[in-house]
Amino acid sequence: MSHKVIHALYNDDDVLMDAVKQTRKAHHHIEEVYTPFPVHGLDKAMGLAPTRIAIAAFMYGCTGLSFAIWLLNNIMIQDWPQDIGGKPSFSYLQNMPAFVPVMFEETVFFAAHLMVITFYMRSKLWPFKKAENPDVRTTDDHFLMEVAVNNNESELTSFLQSTGAVEVKVVEKH
Repeated sequence: MSHKVIHALYNDDDVLMDAVKQTRKAHHHIEEVYTPFPVHGLDKAMGLAPTRIAIAAFMYGCTGLSFAIWLLNNIMIQDWPQDIGGKPSFSYLQNMPAFVPVMFEETVFFAAHLMVITFYMRSKLWPFKKAENPDVRTTDDHFLMEVAVNNNESELTSFLQSTGAVEVKVVEKH
C-alpha cells in the first residue's frame, strides 16, 4: 500500500527545528525526520513520547545481578567450595566482598547486551535490512522532514517552502 508524502529538505538544523514547530502548530502530521546527526530537542518538537530504554536497562541490570548472585552462590559456595588464601567458603555473605567485582561485571554485561538487542528489535534494524533513507544528502549535510499528504498537496507544498525548505517534492511512499 502506498501513499503520498512530501519531502522537505533543509540545510540548517535551526531552520529545521523552527519548521517542525510550525508544521506541528499547523496540525500537519510529520511522518519522520532524517538528520545527519542527532538534533537536540527534535524529539520533543516532533511530539514523540519519551523513551523507556532506561527502565529496560534497569531491569536488565537487575537480571544480570540476580544471575551473578545465583551463579556465584552455586559455584563458589554450594557446588565446589574452596579454601583460597586461607579464606574458607562457608557462607555467601562472608565471601561477598570478593564477589562484588563479578556481580558488577555481570550487571553491566547483561544491561549493555540486552539493551543493544532491545534497541535493534524496537528500531526494526534486522540483519540485511534495506536502508530506508529517502535522500542520500541526509547522511551528509541536509535535513529531511517527511510530511503526510491528505488531499492538501499544493497548500502543504507552499507552506513547507515558507518554512525555509530548500527543496520540496511529493513522493509515493511504499
